[in-house]
Amino acid sequence: MHSIVRQAVDIFFQSIELYHTINSIYPQNQNPYHSGLQHILFEKNWIDTIQWHVEDEIRFPHIDPNDALQLKRYIDQLNQKRTDIVEEIDDYFMNFFQNYSIPADIPLNTESPAWAIDRLSILCLKIYHMEIEVKRVDLPTEKLKFCQSRLVLLKEQLFDLQESISDLFLDFEKGNKRMKVYRQVKMYNDPSLNPVLYQKKKDEQG
Repeated sequence: MHSIVRQAVDIFFQSIELYHTINSIYPQNQNPYHSGLQHILFEKNWIDTIQWHVEDEIRFPHIDPNDALQLKRYIDQLNQKRTDIVEEIDDYFMNFFQNYSIPADIPLNTESPAWAIDRLSILCLKIYHMEIEVKRVDLPTEKLKFCQSRLVLLKEQLFDLQESISDLFLDFEKGNKRMKVYRQVKMYNDPSLNPVLYQKKKDEQG
């Protein structure tokens, strides 16, 4: 299972590198994998990478309010896609470990594997962009030192998280932990559960 975690990191950096050859917040799908876990992992980071850059754009101090609203709506869509694909990853691992007989009283982990992999994807993005910052020639010395220290820390976190996820998979295999998935409910995206949206509809219907 350790190889799966290493492969995930490789795919995440592959996705990030590919995105930066296009450098558009509205890119066409570039997933080189057609099916399986590789396809899902690439798609996961592709969404994260797009959102990373949309979040940068929306923080421009003099952004046109209409553009900001459009980007906010786009972020909402990306967040929903991110949640959906995390659940796809958890479905994959639930199927993978379904043949392991684990008693109901075995302890749960604090998060599902896919949400740990979600953090792994974001860490790869942080490392990629911090490496860009430490190479800037216009960066003041103190800020450069700060970025260099943070880059070291981020790489340490990446190593530790890979080891932790691999250990979690091993615990699943040995029956030391059991896996359970909770479906996410983003109520604000559901017109029937967001009170602003359903009340507005009631008001319009009279």
